[in-house]
Amino acid sequence: MKKIVTYPQMGDYNVPIYYLLTHILHCEIKRPPKISDKTVELGNKYSPTFVCMPFKYTLGTFLESLEEGANVLIQLGGGCRYGYYYALQQEILKEQGYSFEMVNLVTAGKSDIKKIIKDFKSIDPSFSIFKSAYYLWITIKMIKYMDKLDHQIRKNIGFEQNKGEHLQLKKEMLTHFEHTKGYFHLLFTYLFYKRKFKKIPKEKKKRLKVGIIGELYTIMEPFANYDLEIMLSKYGIEVTRFTNATYLLFKKKRKVKTYLKRVKKYAKNRLGADALDNVGRLIYLGEKGYDGVIHIKSSFCTPEIGVMPILRRVSEEYKIPLLFFSFDTNTSKVGIETRIEAFYDMIEMRKQNE
Repeated sequence: MKKIVTYPQMGDYNVPIYYLLTHILHCEIKRPPKISDKTVELGNKYSPTFVCMPFKYTLGTFLESLEEGANVLIQLGGGCRYGYYYALQQEILKEQGYSFEMVNLVTAGKSDIKKIIKDFKSIDPSFSIFKSAYYLWITIKMIKYMDKLDHQIRKNIGFEQNKGEHLQLKKEMLTHFEHTKGYFHLLFTYLFYKRKFKKIPKEKKKRLKVGIIGELYTIMEPFANYDLEIMLSKYGIEVTRFTNATYLLFKKKRKVKTYLKRVKKYAKNRLGADALDNVGRLIYLGEKGYDGVIHIKSSFCTPEIGVMPILRRVSEEYKIPLLFFSFDTNTSKVGIETRIEAFYDMIEMRKQNE
């Protein structure tokens, strides 16, 4: 049987994942469908009631992909209870009568290189370790370049003179990244678009600076947070967020030790996932004089629920406004916009009084 491979959707990272898989596997790679209301409806229908939204998003994506012909599902488990959800998702999908193979590359935030190689060889017996190492290196570079440019976009998109220019240029850039022919081609593409982003005309005015912290999936998947960053940019707000693929893959282990030292006044042990990281980030943003911070998570995200009282305490001590958002299938975009508008009015008034 012909193998058709797919994977979960998470923001723009489908571009480097698709690039990598198409170059290391000799089989059809199917892009995951963009998350939509239909995805959420399917995921919610077949998921346990009190499970987190990332579980529902990925389950809904797999259901849509299976309906479109995929028969090999690649899953990545996070550092919280989501790290064990692949087994439950597998059972749910089988109960619905689907025939497929599920490959889980990461369990509870940990990976085994030998197991990953074995899993890929089970998908494609001609899988080459040396060829894969080369394309993995390019993919890592691509992710780092994307994250660097995203940082600049968040900083400047709220001040562009021609509305929509940053997003249009980013879309064009991602298309070129996807068709990268090699590392030097990727590097030249990155440098070309880095210059173009810098040349975008920007308005000169006072900036409000807001940091975004919280649960990683909800932060990195725009559909999961109702395009919160774009919403903030419309108010002329410079957005900072720490969580991206570069951080999770290459910086987290080192940074966690730093965060634990900073937060020992508030907690002695880790709370799971990025919970204590977010306490350290809030302290940092308070020390840097940010105008406000927004904490976002999906409903039933246990680590982030547990850390909320600590975040409130830090917010009071550092006198930095903190807004909480919890997203689920009943979240209203109008309600989010109303709360963002009120938050903006509050931090703007606070800034003027200072």
